[in-house]
Amino acid sequence: MPTPKFALSAVAVALLQAYAAHAAGAPSTPAAADAADQPLPEVIVSARAPGARAAVGGFADTPLMQTPASVSVLSAQQMQDRDIHSTTDAARYDASISDSYNAVGYAEQFSIRGFDLDPASSYRKDGMAISGDTQIPLENKERIEILKGLAGLEAGIAAPGGIVNYVTKRPTATPLRSVVFEERERGTLYGAIDLGGRFDDPAFGYRINAAAERLRSSIKGADGNRKFISGAFDWQISPQALLQLDADYQYKSQITAPGFQLIDGATLPKVDPDTLLNNQPWTKPVTTTSSNIGLRFEYTFTPQWKATFSANQHQFRRDDYTAFPEGCGDMDPGFCANGDYNVYDYISVGERKSPLTAQAMVQGQFATGALTHDVTGGYSFFRNREQWGDDFYTLAGLSNIYHPVVVAPPEGGSGPVTVRRTDHERALFAQDIVGLSSTVKLHLGARYTQVKRDEADALTQVDQGFWLPNAALVYSPTGGLSLYGSYAQGLEHGGIAPIGTNNEQDALNPSKSKQIEVGIKANITPELNLTAALYQIRKGLEYIDGDNNYVRNGQAQHRGIELGANGRVTRALEIGASAAALNTKQSGTGDGDIDGKRVTNVPAFKSTVYAEYALPQLEGVKLNANWQYASKKAFDVQNTVFVPGYHVLNLGGSYATRVGKTAATFRAYVDNALNRYYWRDVTPQLGGYLLPGATRTFRISAQFDL
Repeated sequence: MPTPKFALSAVAVALLQAYAAHAAGAPSTPAAADAADQPLPEVIVSARAPGARAAVGGFADTPLMQTPASVSVLSAQQMQDRDIHSTTDAARYDASISDSYNAVGYAEQFSIRGFDLDPASSYRKDGMAISGDTQIPLENKERIEILKGLAGLEAGIAAPGGIVNYVTKRPTATPLRSVVFEERERGTLYGAIDLGGRFDDPAFGYRINAAAERLRSSIKGADGNRKFISGAFDWQISPQALLQLDADYQYKSQITAPGFQLIDGATLPKVDPDTLLNNQPWTKPVTTTSSNIGLRFEYTFTPQWKATFSANQHQFRRDDYTAFPEGCGDMDPGFCANGDYNVYDYISVGERKSPLTAQAMVQGQFATGALTHDVTGGYSFFRNREQWGDDFYTLAGLSNIYHPVVVAPPEGGSGPVTVRRTDHERALFAQDIVGLSSTVKLHLGARYTQVKRDEADALTQVDQGFWLPNAALVYSPTGGLSLYGSYAQGLEHGGIAPIGTNNEQDALNPSKSKQIEVGIKANITPELNLTAALYQIRKGLEYIDGDNNYVRNGQAQHRGIELGANGRVTRALEIGASAAALNTKQSGTGDGDIDGKRVTNVPAFKSTVYAEYALPQLEGVKLNANWQYASKKAFDVQNTVFVPGYHVLNLGGSYATRVGKTAATFRAYVDNALNRYYWRDVTPQLGGYLLPGATRTFRISAQFDL
């Protein structure tokens, strides 16, 4: 492992000098200067205060205590304190989330409650669908909201595991000037700025975020770079009318690190986790660009009634290049006993996705006798065009995981790009939260969704309508305790028959899923809460049958329990704990290789604990630790190979002080502090691959706030 070496880039130095000059040039009075020299007041930020809210549990920002669903939230402050730059970083704090072929340099892909998320519908920006086929930038996100379980009422089409919603930062009421620099042990350099405030006319506000990153992965050679910029603007047109606009753009280019296959198709390989198999001289990075243009208009008729219109246009493009490892000679899948593997040249240039989402709704409150009503009604529209060309996937030669071999690239490239798939979704939805008494609320809602999918190469097209009912009962005997029970139905697109099957590229019809859930939420103290949820989800099972047809047959059943504790135990100690136990069962297929088997890549038990302690002896100093555990996971559908469970310990610390008149926070972290070797991600897809966890890595950062 290389010796830790830390250095500020020229860009970082320039930004720091500019920032210091701005601070030095700011007008100040002697009183203000004296105040600036005083110690910083301690600010207590609770991990999940009683007033914490989320938009994914319904159609408005709702207090988590009153939401009849399992929802977790990470705020911008928590993301700063824990040095979270990606959804992969954030996922380590929720035990219900797992990687699902989350390869370095490629798309971040996850599962929730054992179900893979759908890149086309499970990721949302301010409630609007965006593509999850690249790293979603967090620099302009105020919080990450994760709804665990069915989201049919709120989102329409989405995978049954849940949705991830990214809430955009909005303009601040007072001036905000913040800059962050970071360096990681292997040479990653990161810089970001966050600017906010009001214009001369306070009716207009702005929020600007920008970031640049030189990527030097834990896997040697999986290098690249990323650039990001965004702007958000508010216009308070009148006391009743608010217009919000935002736009962002990201460019990312990085060599991807594909996984390893089993040795002889039967045993786990013994490899250095730093090994890159995509390491030919002709290897090119995967390049993606993504952008959003969002709009939201809200008009308040009375204190009880308002109307909202929201829209977002997302654009995604990817040029995909990989020297891809698959099989060995005539054996596929699996690498040979000596470590040999086939190298294929994979090229797919010009992939595009352009989801457009719009939603209009009216919300209001009224009473009928002793009953109160919080009602929502609206219409939503979704359209997505996906374009790609026939990919180029050709054998180039034979290499070795222990002794890499240079092979010559075959001649050729991907085909012309055309529109291959178009999705339309139109929906009407309504919800009434009925206050039966001061302690009991009944949530009743339904969504009617018309789904149309045109697939260029599919044998059949989809044009169907679906009702998605939702009901829940919430009992709150006190302001700090809620018990709930809920029933929901969800909807997802049918899978696409994989390459090599008899019905290759044919899309199965959309399918519904059903969920029942009971839970409890309690505020033990004003700054500490506990949650528990017990659930069951059932859906149709999709797989390749013995005749090599991709079919939906039988049933997948996931039963689980989730436990959480978040908040401040004492003035100095903050915790965040999450645990998930999951039993998965597949049945009704008539295939002994599938029925009764566990779902792959899903641990039966997973937990994560975070703790941060402010040292009373040293003002401004905090120490933190994160411990993660996952039990063994099935590698293949037949459950003949299991990947061992693992423990990972991450450590960190921070120091808040002043540099001149500028507030500063210095942070240091070490990931995988005990340097454990483990397989963090396994998947049966593409013949079955394993992805190792990163070795011990050091990182430091500095944040300056004016």
